[in-house]
Amino acid sequence: MAQENVVRFGILGCAGIAIKLVRAIGMAPNSSVYAVASRSVDKAKGFASANNLAPEVKAYGSYEQLLDDPCVDAVYIPLPTSLHLEWVLKAAQKKKHILVEKPPALCVEDLDTIIEACNNNGVQFMDGTMWMHHPRTPKMKAFLQNPDLFGDLHTVHSTFTFEGSGKFFEEDIRVKPDLDALGALGDVGWYCIRAILWANDYEMPQSVIAHPRPVLNKGGVITSCGATLYWQDGRVATFHCSFHSCLTMDLSIHGSKGNLNLYDFTLPYEENSASFFSSTNTKFSETHTVWGPGPTEHRVTIEFPQETLMVQEFARLVKGIQDSGGKPDSQWPSISRKTQIVMNAVKTSIQEGLISVTL
Repeated sequence: MAQENVVRFGILGCAGIAIKLVRAIGMAPNSSVYAVASRSVDKAKGFASANNLAPEVKAYGSYEQLLDDPCVDAVYIPLPTSLHLEWVLKAAQKKKHILVEKPPALCVEDLDTIIEACNNNGVQFMDGTMWMHHPRTPKMKAFLQNPDLFGDLHTVHSTFTFEGSGKFFEEDIRVKPDLDALGALGDVGWYCIRAILWANDYEMPQSVIAHPRPVLNKGGVITSCGATLYWQDGRVATFHCSFHSCLTMDLSIHGSKGNLNLYDFTLPYEENSASFFSSTNTKFSETHTVWGPGPTEHRVTIEFPQETLMVQEFARLVKGIQDSGGKPDSQWPSISRKTQIVMNAVKTSIQEGLISVTL
């Protein structure tokens, strides 16, 4: 693809997650990695070399140098959450479109400042919740919206956990209060909350209450927690997130007529395909010895991994702004904000002694 039709990305930081996104950008037909920045030029060059980036990819020894490069169209920001506000604002002021790792901010007020800056500077904002861009996601939504197959939504349960090593709990930024103070809630919990809101068509719950006995480390960072969300019409959702349990990525959604289940909602088992299971009008037999009909598996195949599809969609929106002078798409910032509101309500509930927080 001609260079003028490609969104040129600058990578602001060399965090581990950036390796995955550099690969995704390289696979996206409408994107390319143009520059990498770190706090030292040697580290930026080392990152570029380790990831087999082209020799012409620029390496900068400061984030400011990358943002000052007029050839950079967009930035991917995998920095610790505590640094997002500063560097997203600086990137927006330089008219760089912004793809930022989740959670995008430490609090709703910071995210509002970020979104306002992006809007004022006409740049696209999107957080890096990759599973939202997998073709399986709209296929599942079509089932949930079918009144004959699923009916009315009643409950949602989401879980995302993994077992951190001793080194993880000593060194990882996600357990450092000065870097990622939201801990497991901001990391794996973000996905759980997003899944719940997605299933509810982003209708906000009326109240949120954290579950008893959240786990906090000595720095006060949440390493395991859960919560229940309530809607005024009786819908209920729960989630659990943790750095202390075996890897689990379960999502169960229950309606008046059907159910939807999957076991890899954040990261499919396979890159080129993903499944979900649905059942409709299941009942016990008269003798209560069997039940049916059983779940049906639905498999969705894809050409690119979900992170590449996310980059491709982000770059499409960027090109739309660049080519037609249009405004940034407001859908993604709105979804980010709703997720942030619920996440911070859970944190407030934990901090205030498991109170019910009204939204």
